Amino acid sequence: MKKIYKYILPFIFLLGASSCDSYLDTMPDNRTELDTPDKIKALLVSAYSTTLPGTMIAEQASDNVDDNGTRWNSYWTRDQEEYYSWQDVTETSNDSPYFIWNSHYRAIASANTALQAIEEMGGSASLNPQKGEALICRAYNHFVLATLFCKAYGSTSNTDMGIPYMEKPETEVKPIYERGTVAEVYAKIEKDLLAALPLIDDNLYTVPKYHFNKKAAYAFAARFYLYSLAAGDNTEKLNNIIKYTSEILTSNPASMLRDWKSLYSTTDDVAITNSYVSSSTKATLMNIRGVSTWGRTSGPGYLTGCKYCHNSFISENETINSSGFWTRGAFHMRSWGYTGYPKQFALKLTEYFELLDPVGGTGRAHVVLPVFTADEALLVRAEAYALKGEFSLAVADLHLFMSHFSVGSAGLMTLDKINAHYGDNNMQYYKPEAPTHKKKLNQEFAVAGGSMENLIHCILQLRRILTIHEGLRWHDIKRYRIEIARRTLLDGQYYETTDILTKDDDRRAFQLPQDVIDAGLTPNPRSKK
Repeated sequence: MKKIYKYILPFIFLLGASSCDSYLDTMPDNRTELDTPDKIKALLVSAYSTTLPGTMIAEQASDNVDDNGTRWNSYWTRDQEEYYSWQDVTETSNDSPYFIWNSHYRAIASANTALQAIEEMGGSASLNPQKGEALICRAYNHFVLATLFCKAYGSTSNTDMGIPYMEKPETEVKPIYERGTVAEVYAKIEKDLLAALPLIDDNLYTVPKYHFNKKAAYAFAARFYLYSLAAGDNTEKLNNIIKYTSEILTSNPASMLRDWKSLYSTTDDVAITNSYVSSSTKATLMNIRGVSTWGRTSGPGYLTGCKYCHNSFISENETINSSGFWTRGAFHMRSWGYTGYPKQFALKLTEYFELLDPVGGTGRAHVVLPVFTADEALLVRAEAYALKGEFSLAVADLHLFMSHFSVGSAGLMTLDKINAHYGDNNMQYYKPEAPTHKKKLNQEFAVAGGSMENLIHCILQLRRILTIHEGLRWHDIKRYRIEIARRTLLDGQYYETTDILTKDDDRRAFQLPQDVIDAGLTPNPRSKK
């Protein structure tokens, strides 16, 4: 059965009427026959966004970044300043909301086209692997957009604005879209996710770690339920988190974790960064490659973007080089920098430059991001155990994590040690001028005081360090409604606080791209600029 599919990208109208007319004029050259499993498989390569999942914008908006003063400059566009200041973004670089939005909806369009082709080919069981990948790609791309452009899931999700959930290929030139609610979006993500999980087949691809393989799908499911916690009974969601992360970690979770000691046994930055993103590393569950300057801005070998960056003040007081119940410098992961410059970075992500014009020396910068890892999954499981009140299991996971991530006795974890460190008698809550590891939690779901809260502080702190430069800290800030400051440093020390992102601040949801607003979608509210 042959079917000609006219592949019209959703939201193409948002680029303007002239763009849309031009695109439609070239449609006959872009027709694809989707009449075999292999052709659908080939199409699904484009069901993954060509941008990172908001990594740069999320990281720059988080508390992993300070303003280092007027002596330093941001990157060559205004992006960094707008991300850092929680402004509505006007720039349209590859890391901007504009490209994140359009690239993820293009990926969703590919998934929907594949699903329609599968249906019209009869939907036989032989197409289940392709169907599973298409469904989970559709779910994941919507999830990325919802976590960036919507409020965190919570008690107001039935009225909070969501994003349009695309469930079929778009065939109209200027369709009318509705944002719906966050609750509706999350319900559709869950429906697609649960339908996809039993269909994922690791044998579909020769390099499955650049696709949604089984373990990556479980990691996405665990993250989805973690981000879905809200007021009320979360027992089923917590059990799902534990179930899916346990599938990843197997009965021998130590075998799944990264060999941090070996990774940082050399000072060769190229060797370290290449190894960190290698698909042959067992701890890496799935890689995403995106066109991005984030590796240039945050990584080794570049001194760009020093005005707004992770610096020594943060590293030594809050993240990689800070002391806790571990000693300073206790982690295999180290914070690197250059004498006289404020930027401090972990050797993790770097730039891979694609040369398009050898004569002109121009091309595109790429970053490879391990979007799901076994190490992070272990901390996700520890958090679920802690929230269920199963403290011994949470501590066991933390002990296992630290035995790989840290040096020597720093990995010896006990509940008494955690309570002693994070307890009110020992550690005060964070202040911009007097930073600590402990920021006040304002989440809607239940976190009891004492051991449970102390465990959560510990887990969030270790997640912050583990995922530095990867954007996940921002989502922890959103779901725990943690208030964070914007502070300016002078000669590397605290100078002043310029802004506070409060727990209910509208700026926790990034503003939609201006073209999307101009096309008729309701913008996110802005009560504070």
